[in-house]
Amino acid sequence: MNGTERNQSPVGARKAPVAILGVPFDNVTMAETIELIAEMVASRQPHYLATANVDFVVQASADIELRRILFDSHLVLCDGMPLVWASKQLGNPLPERVTGSDLVPRLLAESERRGWRVYFLGGTEESVAQAAAKTLEKHPRLNLVGAYSPPFRPLLEMDHSDILRRVTNAAPDILLVAFGCPKQEKWINMHYRHLGVPVSVGVGATIDFLAGTFKRAPVWMQRTGTEWIFRMLQEPRRLVKRYTKDLFIFGRAILRQARELGSRPPPPAISEAERIPRVEAAPPAARGVQVRVVPERLDAASAAQVREDWLAALDAGPLILEFVGCRFVDSTGVGLLVRLRKRAREVSRPFLLAGAPDPVVRALELMKLDSFFDRVADVAAGQQQILGRPPNTPPASVLSSQPADAEVLHWHGEVTSATISILAESTEPRLSNVESGRTVTIDLSGVPFADSSGVGFMVRLRKRSWQRGVKVVFISPGPAVANVLRLTKLDEYLLGKKL
Repeated sequence: MNGTERNQSPVGARKAPVAILGVPFDNVTMAETIELIAEMVASRQPHYLATANVDFVVQASADIELRRILFDSHLVLCDGMPLVWASKQLGNPLPERVTGSDLVPRLLAESERRGWRVYFLGGTEESVAQAAAKTLEKHPRLNLVGAYSPPFRPLLEMDHSDILRRVTNAAPDILLVAFGCPKQEKWINMHYRHLGVPVSVGVGATIDFLAGTFKRAPVWMQRTGTEWIFRMLQEPRRLVKRYTKDLFIFGRAILRQARELGSRPPPPAISEAERIPRVEAAPPAARGVQVRVVPERLDAASAAQVREDWLAALDAGPLILEFVGCRFVDSTGVGLLVRLRKRAREVSRPFLLAGAPDPVVRALELMKLDSFFDRVADVAAGQQQILGRPPNTPPASVLSSQPADAEVLHWHGEVTSATISILAESTEPRLSNVESGRTVTIDLSGVPFADSSGVGFMVRLRKRSWQRGVKVVFISPGPAVANVLRLTKLDEYLLGKKL
């Protein structure tokens, strides 16, 4: 985003989120969510939202791509009472749950009132047609600009160009995607930038609720957090095993997080003055680099004190947080670090954690977020790293220096929907110069992360080269890339072996 877009973005305009098992839940009510969505629509910039429940959190713990998508989401809403209860134990209570099945009817009514254009994508042909018809009966002035159910296929085998053409031609303000988790979140992440829709939301079974295919639980079950029992009784064969697994994994993990990162009183020896963070200017040699000293306890109380200053510092320039004196970070402190990392991505500025002690590192590892942050030994090393970075550095330095006819290519940087065009510009001309019958090896050891779009690009690159008689082989994926390849079931095709 450029500076103008940054000022218009509602991200970062509210309280610090609370990180629950690595997923940063925004501390918002339903009314605040509607107003945030209104700001997003008014900005005309693309955003995506996630309504995450316990199953999302459990899936994200094993799926690094989904975890990254939720990490980067412009808004993560709490879709489940167990998450509200967990947030209270973690010292930053979420005010209420904001479920997709509650949000969408409110959003449709608001869209009718404000003239927003809405598009339904997903569900079965019958359910999306019924949902559209019943919605228009209830909201006759709603500008429902499309309702389409694509043929069911795995994510990377979908006819993306046809779906994108339909949505782009309809030009909605709000896109409701019902492919189920994590497929809908991964599809949105692949395409939301290109589509330019102000608000894209994964809504799961909500299309079926609108169509009347499934009924919602009675209000008393919704309020008491037992709606999942009603859902399970409707689809026992599909949901009993999933819910049992989710509750076991979530329950065990949240107890550990509450024990290690839950709210706790400070030791008596720490005075209130010592807990207030200091603001330090960068030394003259690193003018323009912002340095902030983290308080001894980065908890809910101190996060509220420093949040605005740290966000403003990141808007002013590259930011280094100095952790040398920090001895404790709780779930809200981690949530604030996530918020800062999101802002850094938006404004394309370096954001470094300097001298993070073992308690902070363990907290990030517990949340499985350690790979999402750049860490340096101290402030001096961070300043040197930032100042040594060439201006206008692209988001991915995609190829190391090699001769034009090299048959071993080295990719560097992330391979995602945001970078594959840069990657293609550098890779495809080199492959076109390789003679038929030869093999090209692409080394992935310098790639810290790849999403489904990146994996799809690898598949297309291999197929196109094969058509020319050139074999492309990928080697040495790191743990995060291997995780995505394994979950897309393309590890054997791209690597020649199962992971």
